[in-house]
Amino acid sequence: MRLEIITPLKTCVDARVRRIVAEAPEGHFGILPHHGDFVSELVPGILVYAPQEGPERFVALQSGTLVKCGAHVRVAVQSAIEGDDPGWLSDRVTQDFRRQDEDERDARDALARLEAGMIRRFRDLEGLGS
Repeated sequence: MRLEIITPLKTCVDARVRRIVAEAPEGHFGILPHHGDFVSELVPGILVYAPQEGPERFVALQSGTLVKCGAHVRVAVQSAIEGDDPGWLSDRVTQDFRRQDEDERDARDALARLEAGMIRRFRDLEGLGS
């Protein structure tokens, strides 16, 4: 079966695999080549896959969607980091996802300030029309 993990910026994984383990809101689940087709939401966590050859690989994912259709499994996520050491990956994910959360919080704060400024300007304009 073919596994593809894509983010808005790049394809992180494109490999032939024997099995996949991922995490949905209801818990972990596994996929083998002959399982039926389905779609699942993914929560932030670690996806594990076994390539055709070699040891298991790990991919830290931010939330996303997994679609299995025939022998193709496509995972679309906001962010993904691949590695073969779960400890290192966990540390890296904590740092990267924390930074992304801080960037998103800063962007929300900036948007709130812009909205507040627009409201003040509309009120000022209303006062001029009276």
